[in-house]
Amino acid sequence: MSRHRPPKPQREPRPSPRQERSRRAPDAAAPGSRGAHLVYGFHAVRAALEARRRPFLALHATEAAAERLADVIAAVRLRPHLVTGEDLSRRLGAQAVHQGVLLEAGPMPTLDLSEIESRSGLVLVLDQITDPHNVGAILRTAAAFAVDALVTTTRHAPEMSGILAKAASGAADLVPIVEVVNLARALEELAELGYWRVGLDSEGPTPFEAAPVSRPLALVLGAEDKGLRRLTRERCDALARLDMPGAIKSLNVSNACAVALTLARQRLAAAG
Repeated sequence: MSRHRPPKPQREPRPSPRQERSRRAPDAAAPGSRGAHLVYGFHAVRAALEARRRPFLALHATEAAAERLADVIAAVRLRPHLVTGEDLSRRLGAQAVHQGVLLEAGPMPTLDLSEIESRSGLVLVLDQITDPHNVGAILRTAAAFAVDALVTTTRHAPEMSGILAKAASGAADLVPIVEVVNLARALEELAELGYWRVGLDSEGPTPFEAAPVSRPLALVLGAEDKGLRRLTRERCDALARLDMPGAIKSLNVSNACAVALTLARQRLAAAG
């Protein structure tokens, strides 16, 4: 029998009145408050609890899910509220694949551009990509490729919660996030920090394989419907396209990100 047992689950209390919370002040908040980020699904919740990068406000779990997470629940000393799967489905919606567990947490801490620790020499910059499934998949790819940070905007970007966190399958708590107000200015600052900025553009003049790259590299991605905005394009050092050999010539932005990161790592490794 394990020496570390999770706190005994307790029944779900009535939700507290909703309260406004600042994204930049991730201190305690009442369960059910508007400021809480909702993380659900086994892998996403486990990753959040293991990473300990944000405050935990409440954990709601079925008996089976609490047992599966017993080790990490004990490690973070969090008392789970016992619920049924139907309780969670009513709260999250019938389409949410919650796997019997929901974590209410504060927002992820964010960095300034100057605080990025360059290990792989790769960062991703998202230009108003708003679909949470796409951003979640991009985060998962970023974690797999050991990307140093993901740069996104404070507006026209999905919250690091709910559907996004589920799609990221834990990566939302692994990849450092930089939020900026003005993306064009952020790209200028990245240049000042030594980054070479390559924008992925289906109409780019150069195939990605032939585009100039150097480390550290900022790979800039735009939304599928609009692509890169004019000011974003103007602040890239190069614009490159992905040439597909098959009948389908364009990719979902998250798939294009994975292809571009593969090519970028190969080219940077070859350059030494």
